Amino acid sequence: MEINKLDRKRLRKRGLLLVWTGELWNIVEAVIALWSGISAGSVALVAFGIDSIIELFAGAVLIRHLSREWEGEKLEEDAEKKALKLVGITFFLLAGYIAFQATGTLLGWFGQPRESLAGIILVIASAVLMTSLFFGKMKIARKLVSPALRAEAKESLACDLQDLTLLVGLGANALWGWWWADPISALALIPWLLKEGLEAVKGESDID
Repeated sequence: MEINKLDRKRLRKRGLLLVWTGELWNIVEAVIALWSGISAGSVALVAFGIDSIIELFAGAVLIRHLSREWEGEKLEEDAEKKALKLVGITFFLLAGYIAFQATGTLLGWFGQPRESLAGIILVIASAVLMTSLFFGKMKIARKLVSPALRAEAKESLACDLQDLTLLVGLGANALWGWWWADPISALALIPWLLKEGLEAVKGESDID
């Protein structure tokens, strides 16, 4: 069914509101994850916090893209792809940090991670919010036929996969004292980070 101009405008505003909600959550997520991760010596939580900062900048590129696309302005694809390449490089650097820190923790170079109730609550809250954002964005993306918003919705779903991986590691440490589950869960994030980094460097992330 054809969407009239007024409804389309409302849907676009709602779509941007959902994207902005994710951006604001990334700020909260980064602060709490870094604080709780450093306090508990958790490689997984610190990596989660750094990743939230990276996602914050990637989201800003997308918001600019959506705003220009929906206002009918000419998209500066070269500038956006350059920005995404920088984001991609930071994903690679984060993967390198995780590989070093997690391996060092497993080998006993650094202290054993302690349980973090704040981290567990954060990850659960993130999973609930990102799932809600995914369904909301996908609904609007289908109505507007917006590939960019659809890609951003899938990014929210990908964050859920990270959350589940981290929850397993943090939960195992809290319930059974399996401290090694923390760095292992962090290492499990590396394939996803490398994939995101490669897509961003190629200029394919979120704005296909």
